[in-house]
Amino acid sequence: MSLVLDARAGRITPEMEKVAAEEKVDVELILAGLAEGTVVIPGNVNRKVPKPCGIGKGLRIKVNALIGTSSDRDDRQMELRKIAAAEAAGCDSFMDLSTGGDIDGMRRLTLAHARVPVGSVPIYQVAIEAIERRGSIVAMTPDDMFEAVEKQARDGIDFMAVHSALNFDIIERLQACGRVTDIVSRGGAFLTGWMLHNQKENPLYEQFDRLLEILLKYDVTLSLGDAIRPGSTADSLDGAQLQGMIVAGELVRRAREAGVQVMVEGPGHVPLHHVEATIQLQKSLCGGAPYFILGTLATDVAPGYDHITAAIGGALAGAAGADFLCYVTPAEHLGLPTEQDVRDGVIAARIAAHAADLARGKRQAWERDLQMARARVALDLEKQIELAVDPERARSLLGGAEARYTCAACGPDCAAQVAAGYFGIGRAADPVSPGDCR
Repeated sequence: MSLVLDARAGRITPEMEKVAAEEKVDVELILAGLAEGTVVIPGNVNRKVPKPCGIGKGLRIKVNALIGTSSDRDDRQMELRKIAAAEAAGCDSFMDLSTGGDIDGMRRLTLAHARVPVGSVPIYQVAIEAIERRGSIVAMTPDDMFEAVEKQARDGIDFMAVHSALNFDIIERLQACGRVTDIVSRGGAFLTGWMLHNQKENPLYEQFDRLLEILLKYDVTLSLGDAIRPGSTADSLDGAQLQGMIVAGELVRRAREAGVQVMVEGPGHVPLHHVEATIQLQKSLCGGAPYFILGTLATDVAPGYDHITAAIGGALAGAAGADFLCYVTPAEHLGLPTEQDVRDGVIAARIAAHAADLARGKRQAWERDLQMARARVALDLEKQIELAVDPERARSLLGGAEARYTCAACGPDCAAQVAAGYFGIGRAADPVSPGDCR
């Protein structure tokens, strides 16, 4: 049985209790959120997630990391190192986006090693196998698509990005928009090509009930893929994106009626003055379903630093109501990420998520910031490191032994130490952050 049906029947499950304990909220809040569809807890019935997470209303904003092989780099051991690096950096979930080598083997390896929920995009595997077996992506069949969904669900995938909110009406609107970047979603591009070549409706939209039946069987959370998300700030909030939002809202309603957990994916490249409107529109049209955003990237001109542009946009999106941030690494738009890129992406997204939690009045976020402020006043270096988003980085910047006794910016005349002497707080011999002295 799905968690949605459990919640509607008033049954509290171990997963609900674990999430409530982690979030420090009453389990009744989790129960109500699942029942109304404003909270999801990704977790396949065939896989007991060691560290389940709740996503949605009233909960801490979560961070997703991406791993996976490709035709250019099929190195499973590297992907396992990325999993370890991302979990150490504090990610809440993974998506295995493998498109090269033994895709089934990599997915099962990811599921075996990850301690957090794992997601996938089944259409990727369908497209690659269509090329291998029939010579072309457009040779995919509807049965191929649904068989891939079932196989990955059977393996234990906890949530799936499925591009069901794409149909011919949306494609016609897209063609009329005069977009700069057309379609940047890989899954959206595969399906659009298939639809236009075969002159048939998207099977994942047309046979949506068939999809829901499979997902319900394994209690896989549906993540409605954003097939026509804007790939540049110039395309933000155009007619195609709005049409996609409307269709997504209709599908959310149908998924909820079927008892399937559902969240909605969103953009993409979004200028800051569009972020709040985008979030509010999506939340309104989709009945408050958890919103999983891919970035958002606040500008297009920072290749090599897109983890920063995504953190800027992600913080604002989270403050406006987004629930789940997909990290972006420094390698975005440039190449495949390394283990360090993955770590940097997770940390940047976690900073954005925490800043947004503060803006939303999340008690745990405020308490942590308050503890950090008090640790700085008390000149408690170890506490500051403990509370840091990246303790390893914080400690590495201390330098040698002298850094434990002298402020790097002010030396013995540190403003915080002088003030502490007059107010009778702290220990004058302990260090402070140079940033607090200016």
